Amino acid sequence: MSSAVTRVAAAPSQKALEHFEALLAFETDCWDVHHALSNKRQDFVLLDVRGEEIFQQGHIAGAINLPHPRINESSLANFPSEQLIVVYCAGPHCNATEKAAIRLAKLGRPVKKMIGGVCGWLDEGFTLNHPA
Repeated sequence: MSSAVTRVAAAPSQKALEHFEALLAFETDCWDVHHALSNKRQDFVLLDVRGEEIFQQGHIAGAINLPHPRINESSLANFPSEQLIVVYCAGPHCNATEKAAIRLAKLGRPVKKMIGGVCGWLDEGFTLNHPA
């Protein structure tokens, strides 16, 4: 008798390769963002797309707060159009990153989602900046 895991066969290796390689074109993770920030290799804009109030309660140092409903050409004017933008929100229970990524993509901006958001960041043992 098969389990729920194997009841549906795994994709052929080539399709799995294409799928997982494609994911990396859309996503990054907390560890990679932290490594870039810690090693002065930040070659992207890090946007916290949560509301201003929650951003003030704690955010990743170096992140810029731009709530997803406010993403438009005007709010992005200070960023070069070819600059990669990495978006994050509260975590896996929040879809603000998807809403932000859709807005950015519609504006022709390169974008990746930082999977895990603040929850993932804290799970990795990283700290948040808490304004005084």
